[in-house]
Amino acid sequence: TTLCRVLRVNRSTYYKWMNHSPSARELENRAIRSCILELYAKTDKRLGAGKIKDCLSRDYCINISCGRVYRLMKSMNLPKMSTVKTPKAPQIKTDDSDCINLLAKNFNQPAPNLVWVCDFTYIRVANRFYYLCAILDLFARKIVSYKLSNRINTQLAIDTLNIALSTRGMLSGLMFHTDRGSQFTSKKFRQYLDSLNIVQSFSAKGHPYDNAVMECFFKYMKKEETDRRNYQSLGELNQSLFTYINGFYNSVRPHSHNNGLTPNQKEAMFMSV
Repeated sequence: TTLCRVLRVNRSTYYKWMNHSPSARELENRAIRSCILELYAKTDKRLGAGKIKDCLSRDYCINISCGRVYRLMKSMNLPKMSTVKTPKAPQIKTDDSDCINLLAKNFNQPAPNLVWVCDFTYIRVANRFYYLCAILDLFARKIVSYKLSNRINTQLAIDTLNIALSTRGMLSGLMFHTDRGSQFTSKKFRQYLDSLNIVQSFSAKGHPYDNAVMECFFKYMKKEETDRRNYQSLGELNQSLFTYINGFYNSVRPHSHNNGLTPNQKEAMFMSV
């Protein structure tokens, strides 16, 4: 009596539940649920109600409607199959003994022009893709050069580096960090860096976080600029990137790494000391 009062259940309902014996339909549903669970586990959660219905008919000679299968599965609270790709397992070992990670995630540099990081990304223009190569100075997180091309190759990387060197000067002993893309590991590019006395550093295989600062720039560039627009020509994209990088990112956007200063402000403050 006390339990019924606290749970707000009629006593007649309680006694009906106590004295209830399962009906033929309930017993049949229990048996079908058992078969559904067996199929669910056997197929690694890949089948929906329609395919489960077919398997019940084929393997267990149970012919019921798809709606009934759906209701039974829903009552069992079976988790759905995940369609999200699992993260790639990190690769600890590497056979590339000449592709050394000299930077080792030391992203905080005490002065400009000590370490530059570089990478590629792609941007859609009308019905095709163009490739952007950008170079970032780790000291103030400033983009020192960028270049667009309809091809992603070693020459695009060399051209972007030449733009950076023309504005920042020839910097002997500079470290240049990238991933292990074929554009950066090619003989042509490596010989070019050697001729400039630039030290090359590579991310480990399967470790995008080794070049996290560059990846982060591309993420916010797309979120704040390119993903918000539809480009119909290469000229539109070039103008958009110029406005974002030179008119916003380097000169206006406060950066948490710089304690709220823009990349230009942090470099200017360093030069004035």
